[in-house]
Amino acid sequence: MDMDALDRVLKKNGASAYMMVGSSDYADMRYLTRFITTDPVVYIRKIGERGYIIVSQMEYGRALHEAATGVMTRADAGLLRIYEEERDRWRALARMVADHAGGKILVPPDLPYALGYHLDMLTGVITDTGTIASMRAKKSRAEVASIGRVQRSAGKAMAHAIGCIRRSRPGKGVLWLDGKPLTSERIRSEMHFILMQQGCLAKDTIVSCGRDTAAPHNRGSGPLYEGEPVVIDIFPCDERTGYYSDMTRSVVKGEPAPEIREMYDAVKAAQDLAASMIKPGISGQEVYQAVVDLFFSRGYRTGSEGFTHNLGHGVGLEVHELPSLGPGGGPLKQGNVVTNEPGLYYEKTGGVRLENIGVVTRTGFRCITSFPRELVVGV
Repeated sequence: MDMDALDRVLKKNGASAYMMVGSSDYADMRYLTRFITTDPVVYIRKIGERGYIIVSQMEYGRALHEAATGVMTRADAGLLRIYEEERDRWRALARMVADHAGGKILVPPDLPYALGYHLDMLTGVITDTGTIASMRAKKSRAEVASIGRVQRSAGKAMAHAIGCIRRSRPGKGVLWLDGKPLTSERIRSEMHFILMQQGCLAKDTIVSCGRDTAAPHNRGSGPLYEGEPVVIDIFPCDERTGYYSDMTRSVVKGEPAPEIREMYDAVKAAQDLAASMIKPGISGQEVYQAVVDLFFSRGYRTGSEGFTHNLGHGVGLEVHELPSLGPGGGPLKQGNVVTNEPGLYYEKTGGVRLENIGVVTRTGFRCITSFPRELVVGV
């Protein structure tokens, strides 16, 4: 972690300390503390000092062994004493934080309003604009390895899903497997089971078919159909490390419509172009615009139909984080882990998307996703 970046922001804003509150579901908290907890804890860090968390007595022993910070109980931090004087729990918490900070406090923009209000009355607050999110965007080797592990698990789930489609047999236009219609719900459930066996959690996995694929985030439902595009988008999280991966494949069982083949070829070419351009220093907007131009040269527009979303995004302790590969996307840096996911979507035709994930290296882009790209998975 580049904690100097946080110190620079504190000094620039004339703040004495940075603080936040939340459980480990809050990505910034998990990043700075490496402590896993369902109960909210308070994190405080002064300039040049080691940050520490304030936890309940019940969590103190575990936090001492697991947290990457100093640890203090609520009693030792003075909160229980303050509770005896204050009826409002947010004001009590604010008093405790103010006592430890010793001056103006830099806070994240999503700090609970009640806490921020009382802190501002007591000592003054300054709203940060995303320093921790920017720090998280540059991944260490250990973080890249964690993302690689969950990506391999995602690949196993994807292989099972496409294997089911490949083994299916058409009947009156519907795909059948093991004597039953092959549905989005069945594939989604089986993918999630495989991921659970790998120590990963997934939700809202997309298995859409036919015209449903024209809406990029349509989860899909019901039977899958012969000759129709099936978009499978999975973004699991490793339960132990908290890191995500993200991948998408589009496949057809049977003979796809010529329009779908052409869209697939264009999306694949766009993904290859983006992969060849990604490197330190180039902006996410430049890479995105190159893909927009490629699609335009092939007759596909950008807007409400065609290419309707950004080219990519960062992935880490959140499935969508910095940096952005889209309009306004800034310079990419070595250590960024980003998706490369061009797609085309038309209401009357359907949609096609391919998504890989990779790390920005010193000289270019190293793709972490090794899963094959193939449109037709059985005729």
